[in-house]
Amino acid sequence: MTRIFSAATFASVIALTAGGAFAQARTDLTLAMQLEPPHLDPTSAAAGAIDSVTYSNIFEGLTRFGADGSINPGLARDWEISEDGLSYTFMLRDGVTFHDGSAMDAEDVKFSLDRARAEDSANAQKGLFAGIETVEVMDPLTVKVTLSAPNGMFLFNMAWGDAVIVAPESIETIKTAPVGTGAFKFDSWAQGDSITLVKNQDYWGEPAQLDRATFKFISDPTAAFAATMAGDVDVFSAFPAPENLPQFDADPRFNVTIGSTEGETILAMNNKMPPFDNIKVRQAVAHAIDRQAIIDGAMFGYGTPIGTHFAPHNPDYVDLTELSAYDPEQAKALLKEAGVEDGLKVKMTLPPPSYARRGGEIIAAQLRAVGLDPQIENVEWAQWLETTFKGKDFGLTIISHTEPMDIAIYANPDYYFQYDNPEFQKLMEDLNLETDPAARSEMLKTAQTTIAEDYVNGFLFQLPLHTIAKTEVEGLWVDMPTQAADLTGVYWAE
Repeated sequence: MTRIFSAATFASVIALTAGGAFAQARTDLTLAMQLEPPHLDPTSAAAGAIDSVTYSNIFEGLTRFGADGSINPGLARDWEISEDGLSYTFMLRDGVTFHDGSAMDAEDVKFSLDRARAEDSANAQKGLFAGIETVEVMDPLTVKVTLSAPNGMFLFNMAWGDAVIVAPESIETIKTAPVGTGAFKFDSWAQGDSITLVKNQDYWGEPAQLDRATFKFISDPTAAFAATMAGDVDVFSAFPAPENLPQFDADPRFNVTIGSTEGETILAMNNKMPPFDNIKVRQAVAHAIDRQAIIDGAMFGYGTPIGTHFAPHNPDYVDLTELSAYDPEQAKALLKEAGVEDGLKVKMTLPPPSYARRGGEIIAAQLRAVGLDPQIENVEWAQWLETTFKGKDFGLTIISHTEPMDIAIYANPDYYFQYDNPEFQKLMEDLNLETDPAARSEMLKTAQTTIAEDYVNGFLFQLPLHTIAKTEVEGLWVDMPTQAADLTGVYWAE
């Protein structure tokens, strides 16, 4: 009897030990997103999908955004600002290495900032660096940046994904084999399917809890639903089929969170291309749009209407939706005043995100009702970037701008919608020089009003962030203060 008991006890111990092993938390994670990045260099392209993969995970800047939108130290552990606001002296963290094993120092910071602001720079946000006059290496861990004029947004600007610090020796292969300083290292890329990162064992800061992270790309909303419901992915960030959210919310296997983003979703108009070079036509388009119908039809009620290019949660936001209130009769009258023939065909390109494809169909119907006839061209993401964004070959397009507080893009006449207003450009220059918070607030409100009154684009809604995750996954960002799927704090609950 004693021997039998001992055997049973031993078996129980084995079972408990095995059970304990199975109870250990997972260290791998598969996160799905709709768009695959065209490459992995955040310093040479505007595609937000690049930052989704690389921000904080692979690349880091001098400062970085926190989950709440705060600006925190990054590769710079501290900084001093001169009394006149012209000089920023950054003290770098000691012991930071790139993923190739080389040390990250002040020379790398100088290289990265000089590269970003160079005349031949391909940086999509080159304006962030326009005020930099010099970058000086004081010693290996100290770098001094001198501005041509004070800029109250400089630390904010340095937190953007476009301002990360790169290794000079990695530039030739940065698009396909990125080398950064982040908590994860690039491992592999199966084009059209997934990108895999692995834990950086030599990370300078708090190490990642995941050993392996896979970004899987699923563009079709139906396939996204199937993969998530089947458990083939652990997290779906920016889930593209909001009509399915109630079903996931009712399933105890999943957590559904609805956060905010900095994404202003707009019907962009080519301000240099007829008929949209006529403000009456742009105003007519704005009045032909029924925002709520788009939010209900394309987003199933998720989204906050906007009347300008500014996020509604920003304290400086001005509600200007009434300037472009839905009024199809006014839209028809404005088109008649502009001499636009009834049924004029205009080119509308639509990238893959479902808000664009679904919203585009609704907007096209609304525009046909007032006399314009959009010719829809559904294009893949890389094609949209090449022909619409870079090539400016479009009349109308729908896109969400997810960069934080990016109204200054309207001061760039070469930006894809080609708005050229010298007064607005001067206002943005003055804003960069202004350090008084109250004065800055008034200038931002003036800027919002100016572009709304010029009907530069059709301003639709703020993009929400829908995330579906298995209930055991912890540490995900609920909101998206910048476009990123930051996995540095993500883990599986035991």
